[in-house]
Amino acid sequence: MEVFFYIAAVIAIISTIMAISGRNAIHSLLFLILSLLAISVVFYLLDAPFIAALEVIIYAGAIMVLFIFVTMMLNIGLEEKQEKSWINPRMWIIPSILASILLVDLLLALKNMPTVVVGKQVILPKQVGISLFSTYLLAVEIAAILLMAGVIGAYHLGSQKKKVLHRFLEKK
Repeated sequence: MEVFFYIAAVIAIISTIMAISGRNAIHSLLFLILSLLAISVVFYLLDAPFIAALEVIIYAGAIMVLFIFVTMMLNIGLEEKQEKSWINPRMWIIPSILASILLVDLLLALKNMPTVVVGKQVILPKQVGISLFSTYLLAVEIAAILLMAGVIGAYHLGSQKKKVLHRFLEKK
């Protein structure tokens, strides 16, 4: 089982390095999603399936889709040539190979995983929900407000109109 752990960890490290060193924002976000998926495989291999599922749903799902949406909304006048070069299949070879290795790693780990687990406490989603909305309610509300402020700020930046200094200087 350690082999699967190390394979997922190496994919997470490579994807994170590619996300940090990428020149294209969308490609960097896609590498970051691959990194988060690899981290969820690591959590699953460490016998934390609920945290692995939360990693996929919250980080790789919701937050990364939000980042991609904001990046696409703030399209900063990219030329069509550059946009067409992103569709080139050669640009997708490395992420596809890493994602395929990660998928095979997860499937083999699931196949070789022992089915009997003794002496471990299971944390149910209901317990997490009760804890989030009672003990950590303030933190959840602050995170929601910060995400909403980020979306509103991105929308405001994306919809900037030309500023007019004086009504007589306005271009028609």
